Amino acid sequence: MLGSRPRRKVVLVLASLSIVILLAAGGVVALHPWDASRGPGANGQTELSVARRWDEALLDAIRRALPNPPVHARNLFHTSVAMWDAWAVYDPTASGYLVKEKHTASDVAAARNEAISYAAYRVLTARFIKAVGADKTLSEFDDLMDTLGYPLTVTTTDGDSPAAVGNRIAKAVLAYGLNDGSNQAGGYSDPSYKPVNGPLVVNQPGTTMNNPNRWQPLQIEHMISQNGIPVTNGVQQNVGPHWGGVESFGLGPGGANRLPIDPGPPPQLGDPATDQAFKDQAVQVIRDSSILDPASGVTVDISPATIGNNTLGTNDGHGRSVNPATGKPYAPEIVNQGDFGRALAEFWADGPNSETPPGHWNVIANEVSDQMAPNLKIGGQGPNVDRLEWDVKLYLALNGAVHDAAIAAWGAKGYYDSPRPISMIRYMGELGQSSDPTGPSYNPEGLPLVAGLIEVITKDTTAAGQRHEALAGHEGQIAIKAWKGNPKDPKTQTGGVGWILAANWVPYQASTFVTPSFSAYFSGHSTFSRAAAEVVTAFTGSPFFPGGLAQYTVKQGSLKFEAGPTKDITLQWATYYDAADQAGLSRLYGGIHISTDDLNGRIAGSQCGKDAWTLAQRYYAGKVGG
Repeated sequence: MLGSRPRRKVVLVLASLSIVILLAAGGVVALHPWDASRGPGANGQTELSVARRWDEALLDAIRRALPNPPVHARNLFHTSVAMWDAWAVYDPTASGYLVKEKHTASDVAAARNEAISYAAYRVLTARFIKAVGADKTLSEFDDLMDTLGYPLTVTTTDGDSPAAVGNRIAKAVLAYGLNDGSNQAGGYSDPSYKPVNGPLVVNQPGTTMNNPNRWQPLQIEHMISQNGIPVTNGVQQNVGPHWGGVESFGLGPGGANRLPIDPGPPPQLGDPATDQAFKDQAVQVIRDSSILDPASGVTVDISPATIGNNTLGTNDGHGRSVNPATGKPYAPEIVNQGDFGRALAEFWADGPNSETPPGHWNVIANEVSDQMAPNLKIGGQGPNVDRLEWDVKLYLALNGAVHDAAIAAWGAKGYYDSPRPISMIRYMGELGQSSDPTGPSYNPEGLPLVAGLIEVITKDTTAAGQRHEALAGHEGQIAIKAWKGNPKDPKTQTGGVGWILAANWVPYQASTFVTPSFSAYFSGHSTFSRAAAEVVTAFTGSPFFPGGLAQYTVKQGSLKFEAGPTKDITLQWATYYDAADQAGLSRLYGGIHISTDDLNGRIAGSQCGKDAWTLAQRYYAGKVGG
C-alpha cells in the first residue's frame, strides 16, 4: 500500500523564476521562489491553494526527471484535469472533464481541498514512480499529504467521501491516460520510427546525410540532459514522433497523418520553390551566431520601447512608446548585444534545473496570479473569485493549451521530420558554396557566400595576418564567422566569435547537449509559449503583465554554457505575447531552430491557446454534456 511505503523528508526548494514586476504605482516587487511559509499575494498573508501546492510539487518533479516536453505537458494537463474534476464535483454548474458526478458537503471548501489532494496525489505518484529522482519526488508528494493532514492509507474509491471521490477521479484519469495515444505503457516511444539519416558525430567535422531535409540524430561523446542527468546512450533517440496522435483538449484529431495543425512543409533544400528560403534561414542562424561575442562592444536597446509588439507570426514590431499602466514611456535598457543574445538563449532554454517550457509558463502564470491577488476576476470581468477557483480554472485552460501545443508541434515534427541547423550548416558547408557557379568549391546545395560571414578559404585569406590565417591548410573549404564553441572552462572562459570551418559549427548550447533530441519543425518553445500567452491574456483580461512590465535579471557571471554575461542583463517584456515571441526568438540565438520553425510555431500556438480558452469556458459554465 502507498501509505506503508517508507518515506524520508525532503526540503521543498523550488528553482522557479524570480521575475520582478513593476507595479502601476511605480514600485518594484521582487518575486522569490515559492516556499510554504509565504502566501501568493504581494502582502504574503494568504495561504496557497491546494491546487497551487500540487502544481508546485509537480514542477519540482519535472525538474528532477528527464526533460521531455510533450510528456510533461501531458502530466501537467492530466493533473489539472484531476484537480478540476475534484473541484467541479462540488459545483452545481461546472462540467467535469472525465468524472461528471455531483456531490454536496457541509463544508464544501474542505471537501474540495481533500478531493483535489487525493486526486492529484494518486495521479502524480503513478506518473513519477519510475521517473528519475523518484525517491525525492514521491517523498515530496507524501510530505505534502502529511502537511495537509490526509492519510495515505485511505485508498478506497467507494462512497461519497471526498477522499473516495478524489481517488475515483485519479483512477479515471490514469485509465484515460493508458488509451490516449501516448503509448505510456511502452515508455512513450514510437517503435515504428526509424531515422532516415545516420548520426552526426558532433566531435568530428562535417556530416553525411541520406536526405538533408530530414532529421538527423546526434552522437555526443558525453551526453547529459538539459537539467544535468547523464544519458548512457550516446546517440539521440527521437522523442515523441507519434505525439500528433495523442488525444487533445481543444484540438481536432490529427487523422491518419497525426497532424492536427498543418501549416505546410518547411523550406526544402533542392526544392525550386523553397531552396533559397532554406539557405537564407541557414545564413540567418550563422548571422545570429556571429553576434554572440561581448568583446565586440556593440550595444542594443532591449526595452519594450524598442522591441516587441509584433504581429502574430512576424518580428515586425518596434516596441511601444507608453506603458499603459503608468502612462509613462518605457525607459531604454541599453545592453551589450553579445551578452543579450547569450542571456536570451540560456534563460529560455529552461536549464539546467528545467521545468521545460510548459512548466516554465506555469511558473510565469503562478507569479502573475500572485501579483494580481486578491483582485482575481476570471477574464478580467465579474466578481472576484477565491484563489482555489482561480487556480483550478487557470490550470485547466493553461495546461490544456500547452498539452495541445505539444500535440500540434510534435505532430508536425513527426510528419515532416525536418533537420536541425547543426545538420543543415555542416552538410551545406562541407559541400561548398552555392553562390558562384564559376568560382571555387561550387555546389548547388552549398552555403551561400556572404562577405564577412561565409567565405571560401583561399591562399590569400590564410596568409599571415589575414582573416583566415588560423584555417591555413583548409583552402577550398567554407569558413563562417560564428561562435567558436564551448571553452575548456565555461566558468571563466568564453568561446568568442571568429572564423571557423562551417563543417565544425555547433550551436550556442552545452557541449553535452548540443541540440534537442527531436526534429525541428515547428518549434515547441514557440508553440508552447504562444499558447500559454493566449490563455494568460484571456484569463487575466489583459495582454500586459501587471504594471505593464515584467523583467528578469540574468546576473553577471551566471551563464552556464560559457562565462558571462559581462554585466547584469535585464530581460524585459510588456506583454505575455512579447515574452512568448522572445522565447521563440531565443532558439535562433541558441542555434537550434530556423525562423520558419519559430514563426509557424507561434501561429499554431495561438490557435491552441484560443481553442483551449474557448473550451475551458464551456467547462466553467457547465455547457459540456455529461
